[in-house]
Amino acid sequence: MSALEVKGVSKSFPGVKALNGVSMTMQAGSIHALLGENGAGKSTLIKIVTGIYQPDAGEVRMNGSPVRFANLRQSAAGGLGVVHQERNLVTRFSVGENILLDRLGKSALSRVDYPAIWREADKWLKLLELDVDPQTPVTRLSVAQMQLVEIGKALSQQSRVLLMDEPTASLTPNETQVLFRILRKLRDDGVAIGFVSHKLEEVFAICDRVTVLRDGQNACDSADMKGMVRGDVVQMMIGRAERITARAPRPMPSAPPLLELKAYASNLGHRDIDLTIRPGEILGLYGLVGAGRSELAKAILGLARQTGGEVRVAGRPVQITSVAEALHTHGIGYVSEDRKAEGLILMHSVLNNSGITIWTRLAGKLGFLRDRRVEAEVSPVLQRLELKTPSLQQTIDNLSGGNQQKVSCAKWIAAGVKLLIIDEPTVGIDIKTKAYMHDLIHELAAGGTAVLLITSDMPEMIDVADRIAVMDGYRIHGLVENDRNYDRMSKAIMGFIHGREAA
Repeated sequence: MSALEVKGVSKSFPGVKALNGVSMTMQAGSIHALLGENGAGKSTLIKIVTGIYQPDAGEVRMNGSPVRFANLRQSAAGGLGVVHQERNLVTRFSVGENILLDRLGKSALSRVDYPAIWREADKWLKLLELDVDPQTPVTRLSVAQMQLVEIGKALSQQSRVLLMDEPTASLTPNETQVLFRILRKLRDDGVAIGFVSHKLEEVFAICDRVTVLRDGQNACDSADMKGMVRGDVVQMMIGRAERITARAPRPMPSAPPLLELKAYASNLGHRDIDLTIRPGEILGLYGLVGAGRSELAKAILGLARQTGGEVRVAGRPVQITSVAEALHTHGIGYVSEDRKAEGLILMHSVLNNSGITIWTRLAGKLGFLRDRRVEAEVSPVLQRLELKTPSLQQTIDNLSGGNQQKVSCAKWIAAGVKLLIIDEPTVGIDIKTKAYMHDLIHELAAGGTAVLLITSDMPEMIDVADRIAVMDGYRIHGLVENDRNYDRMSKAIMGFIHGREAA
């Protein structure tokens, strides 16, 4: 008997049919991949199964019986756990309170046994090898740590069906391997696991069966992955063969540095940071969770106080105090790793979000701004990224996570900044758009833009960056010239992280 079965499910939203007769069957003791491009309907299907959306047609069965949950609480009570692509944490609560959120007391008036909560939460944190006190407020965590807490929250429910929507998107390879060990153990214990990911190497490493969606329909329904190769899956996802190009190392730019940090220190804990980025260069910044990479990006933007050293832009000493100053005075842009909290205004339209960085330039002296002018500037970028939306007036909150990420990147590309800091640019983005994004980054660099690339995806870092600075403990521990040899580069990078320079 199937642990979870979806039969002929359809769902429409204004202007788009998200799902059209989709089916999927998950077996107990199996890890089942759910794949497709951004906007293919994966997240919509998960939301229907868990009760966030109701289907227009079709049915969902668990253990052979029809179910129709009204909300997440009902689906959890029915034995269905979920890790959503967008984190659902109460940021003002502690880590422990979030992990046990639905079990803080028997009723709304029950007294909360906090020592018991800390003990129970600590068990799941240790399982995930996350070294965080369960009493820590969620607001103090990095995005990757929040993702692990979200996973711990789902695991703590000990559900017999577990759906995971992009669980590794913000995780480093080491953290991903820890998660995979846990998932394999759950599978061996008879749990049915649904796994959504754009990282096909992960899918082949851990999944037993696969369902592929394309344009809201089944391209493949619950097929055995034995004997499949990457090309088979890509063909089903995008309807054609994958474009694979080996990127050759680029010559280093000889122009004077655009950004220099000399013995830089911040109130966030950075110290002795020496970093140089030239126009036309792609400098990678790699490190494990807690290394201080995203925090350094925000410090450069003026979101932290400089406590030592020097910052130079185009050869001049500066002290940047705000994002507006960084953009309008120094031409520095930032694609945040947390698009929902920092990168987008969720209740505004695609057009407003993608054009917000160029409003000042387009408005002119009199302050008049026409949508037509903004659309002319941003449309080519959005078309290149193959944004899926009924119109540019669509509210951002109604887009899939991957399409939201495209808009988050597009607004800075449209702005034509001199230095673009890109933090996890391809989180939740499908393989075709990921390749386009990498091409765009290289086109920006070829046009003279300096790029500071932060990514936890080692293959992405080695494919895109010219040089790679390795960060740990809020310090730079090494710098490697990238020759595109994956084995050699990954060994050198991890060598710096573990305190030894690779030979």
